[in-house]
Amino acid sequence: MTTNNSGNSPKSLNLSTAKGLATMPKVAIIGRPNVGKSTLFNLMTNSRKSVVKNQAGVTRDIILEPCDVWGKHFDLIDTGGITEAGDIFSVMIREQVTEFLESVDFLLCVMDGRDGLIPEDREIIRIAQMTAKPFLIVVNKVDSAHEEDLKKAEFYEFGAEVVGSSFEQRRGISGILEWLHKVLPEEVNEIKEGVTIAIVGKPNVGKSSMVNALIGEKRMLVSNIAGTTIDSVDTPFIYNGIKYVLVDTAGLRRPSKRDDDLEIISAFKSAESIRRADIVLLMVDSTLGPTEQDAKIMASILDDHKGVIVVANKTDLGKDIPEFRKGFKDKMERIFHFFEDVAVVYTSAKTNYGIGDLLQKIEWMKEKLEMKISTSELNDFFFETIRKAPAPVWGVKNVKFYYLTQTKQQPPAFIAFANHPDGVDNAYRRFVIKNMKERFDLWGVPLRLFVMKSKEK
Repeated sequence: MTTNNSGNSPKSLNLSTAKGLATMPKVAIIGRPNVGKSTLFNLMTNSRKSVVKNQAGVTRDIILEPCDVWGKHFDLIDTGGITEAGDIFSVMIREQVTEFLESVDFLLCVMDGRDGLIPEDREIIRIAQMTAKPFLIVVNKVDSAHEEDLKKAEFYEFGAEVVGSSFEQRRGISGILEWLHKVLPEEVNEIKEGVTIAIVGKPNVGKSSMVNALIGEKRMLVSNIAGTTIDSVDTPFIYNGIKYVLVDTAGLRRPSKRDDDLEIISAFKSAESIRRADIVLLMVDSTLGPTEQDAKIMASILDDHKGVIVVANKTDLGKDIPEFRKGFKDKMERIFHFFEDVAVVYTSAKTNYGIGDLLQKIEWMKEKLEMKISTSELNDFFFETIRKAPAPVWGVKNVKFYYLTQTKQQPPAFIAFANHPDGVDNAYRRFVIKNMKERFDLWGVPLRLFVMKSKEK
């Protein structure tokens, strides 16, 4: 990786992809479109991470999932279907997959037994041979066991092992697992899970480009056509000695615009990514500013209690707009009125502008999410604060607070014990939270305050 003196470029920071740290072997599933690669991936990982649909070219990105076979651990990778077709997605997938295969250790080449050996299959096996990596030819869609020898015969010419299977019938999977167990190394080191970051936003705001800018590797398909990214794709990287895992999700559209089944599937995957994230990057086109749809996405992030950073992308296109940042901030305050102090970073994934600032803000958010405040320090703050305003009233009685404590949740959440919890309305909670953010420098962190009943002492 070359050095760049620009403070906003990730190449000048302590940043690397996690593959330098990882010791788990990588096994890639390759083949032309619609031969069953995603079905095999889902069978081996017991998941639906890869979109499965009877439509060629559905898998447009590289999907990675930790896996094991009889005690041997590895990363299983589903790749986009390789084809010689000339459409834009086919060309992009072919370039992406062939480039990515340099970083894997073993290959599963999936063929369609119903079609037999066709020229595109020869090209795929040629690519596998060029990598000099061990590979297994898996002939799928062998509908009956007595056909297996016949369907496999023409594939032996390449000098590789051949396994016949039917993924739909779950037949032949054991042969694949046996081959993997034979070729995988005996000892592997487990990788400690890192901080998970979901990247969400409407279609075509630069999410895939942002992943590429952060890790410096052509991992996601990048196109001006909305919906290019179909699956949520996990991408690990290291920054300042901490492992992070990026999840680039398909664009979130308004429900009324999800005419294609793939859009509906992707929306569910995006929601799932938010739920399992520690930090969410909500990407917005800075030239347009946030919209009501962005407000709904923000609300769903807060409902799931996640740390969030607004990434105002495409700032390179706004340099000629008068008072560009002021206009964006004004619109943010109006659209995100329910979270006025949300953190924002201005970036251009295309030029790498602001990427360093974004990484620093992610690190800052991680530290704030993990902040622990002692009960004694909290209560010194709490009783100073409640003296600043009249006590809430429940019926004809004042609400009396006893003490405040922090829960084990992230982002930080707190429980106040009082004699009449129902008397503490949202306005009073906002008053306490605002003072808490000021005292403990938690601006931009979505805090929660619960009130529970306690007997009077």
